Amino acid sequence: MDAFFFGGGFQILFFLTFALILGMVVFTFVRNIGQWSKNNRSPRLTVDAVAVAKREEVSVSHHPTGNAAMHTSSHTEYFITFQVESGDRMELPVSGSEYGMIVEGDRGRLTFQGTRFLSFDR
Repeated sequence: MDAFFFGGGFQILFFLTFALILGMVVFTFVRNIGQWSKNNRSPRLTVDAVAVAKREEVSVSHHPTGNAAMHTSSHTEYFITFQVESGDRMELPVSGSEYGMIVEGDRGRLTFQGTRFLSFDR
């Protein structure tokens, strides 16, 4: 065990772990910037559509606050699947207020840009 800690093994393992975490952060950042840029280059389209499905994704985090207590926080993302006249479906992230206002089966004019939801007018 001493050879691992004092022979450089721990330093190598620490560096590899740090490099892996940094690589994941950079990859996520580059991917998100790429999607944002692609959305900005996409045309704004307005099409007739039907809201066919809704879903929400809840992420829960637990954080120790000391004194053996836990702080819990959650974050909810909302998605609506729209079907256009051609039969194609697309799932778009929407705000909580839009999610609450749109009901499955609603028909209207969907405006979007790439994977970015802009509006849905009934």
